[in-house]
Amino acid sequence: MTGQFVPKKVFFTSGAGSHPDKLTSFEMALRQASIHCYNIVEVSSILPPKCRIIPKDEGVGMLFPGSITFAILSRLSSSEAGRRITASVGMAIPRDVDNDWGYFAEYQSFDESKETAGAYAEKIADNMYRSISDKVPEKTMNRTKSAVVNDDGDWSTVLAAAVFIME
Repeated sequence: MTGQFVPKKVFFTSGAGSHPDKLTSFEMALRQASIHCYNIVEVSSILPPKCRIIPKDEGVGMLFPGSITFAILSRLSSSEAGRRITASVGMAIPRDVDNDWGYFAEYQSFDESKETAGAYAEKIADNMYRSISDKVPEKTMNRTKSAVVNDDGDWSTVLAAAVFIME
């Protein structure tokens, strides 16, 4: 399997931002999540075999500003005053992490609690994993961010991400 482009590590992060400009609110969310200085490429939903979960601080320390960085990204924006917005990334982790792959699931919602949205993202990842493997995952987990749009009606953006380290 030489020449494969497979992530070796992954970390989770989340953030929220608010600003009169929609794009700038996204930038503020990226800053809070500590992933604002990377060129993020969104990818879909597979946790590769042998890919280890590491702490956010360790992962951020392994990246170089401006680098192309692959991530599972869930985000949602709104300017509706008083509206709750939530973004979540759920994950199903296989029992045999050295040989089996797991799943990520992105989920966004309006007016749901952080806990409800996180549980649903985990359920989606669990369902996807079971549908291809007929196995029960070792565990599920999520990273979720929720915010309420301020009364001024500025744009708010929430994001949750699983960021890959390629090594």
